[in-house]
Amino acid sequence: MANTWTEVVPKLLAQGLLALREQVVMPRVVNRAYDSMAGEKGSTIDVPIPSSITATAVSPAITPPANADSTPTKVSLALDQWYEAPFYLTDKERMEVMDGTIPMQASEAIKALANNVDSYIWGKYTGVYGYAGTAATTPFASALTAFTDARKQLANQLAPMEPRFVVIDPDAEANAINLRAFQDASYGGGDGVIANGQIGRKLGSLWAMSQNVPTHTTTGAGTVVVNDASVSVGDTTLTWDGGGTAPAAGDVFTVAGDTQTYAVASSTSTVITMYPSAKVAWADNAAVTFKATHVVNLAFHRDAFAFATRPLAASDEARQLGSIVETAFDPDSGLTLRLEVTRQHKQTRYSYDILYGAQLIRREFAARIAG
Repeated sequence: MANTWTEVVPKLLAQGLLALREQVVMPRVVNRAYDSMAGEKGSTIDVPIPSSITATAVSPAITPPANADSTPTKVSLALDQWYEAPFYLTDKERMEVMDGTIPMQASEAIKALANNVDSYIWGKYTGVYGYAGTAATTPFASALTAFTDARKQLANQLAPMEPRFVVIDPDAEANAINLRAFQDASYGGGDGVIANGQIGRKLGSLWAMSQNVPTHTTTGAGTVVVNDASVSVGDTTLTWDGGGTAPAAGDVFTVAGDTQTYAVASSTSTVITMYPSAKVAWADNAAVTFKATHVVNLAFHRDAFAFATRPLAASDEARQLGSIVETAFDPDSGLTLRLEVTRQHKQTRYSYDILYGAQLIRREFAARIAG
């Protein structure tokens, strides 16, 4: 049997996932309706966000009333992430592939790209301002209070009921599967935790574990107070003083006299820009308190995040130079990758690559469950 490139490639694509790897969850549970709109690297997808509409009383008349103004907004999703993960096979190794021995490096290459995508989507959490749980304390040690508080946050933020997801780290999952509320079929409606060790769908959300859940390191600290006597409802900036440390994007804080949690978008030594806008008028010298460093487990509706990817095709130049290009599907992450094969000196280079972009488009549809 001839050990040709074209015979090796299908075997590599069909090898399965042999490498030890993390649970890549986020590409499967976020909104991917924009895949069909994905273009080339650098292109941007404008995701429309509808504006609220006020119902008005109907008063029949000869002249119809003027149309109410609506001001929908857009969030840009840039297709600006292009990564590859290459590996090499010598002629001897290529023959081993044909004999049924699959190199682990192929799985490692797929793992690297899948984790890269997953971590990139996770990195968009900084705009999530909904907050439940206690920083530096793994949730679900004895109760589901952290989840029910996050669920309440989503309800207050008007997040739709379906489909919702909860993605937690291994420590939080270990606590959760010990709870009777998840183990007892009479509580949860099934024996999934006992039978296969997975929480699955419980309490209106599909639960999943991921080793890629990030930890947010809080920068803001010290005695910080509001330095503005005219803060109004709807303001998106906070002028502060008091000698504390300036916060960074993703820090979460509260203000005395206000139960709302806010996320820092950006800050200077005196001004914080935040999400959402102020819910109450803050008093001058009201204390600003930052949540401590915490694991960012998330409860969210699918439409909180948007993800788009485009499988790359072979260029004419690549074909002219003799490269082979095939499409590779990773069943674990649901990602479609490109596999390009090129011949070098006494060895063959195999490179998986992917083009993608992600964005937090409806921050009100998500809440952190701190750990």
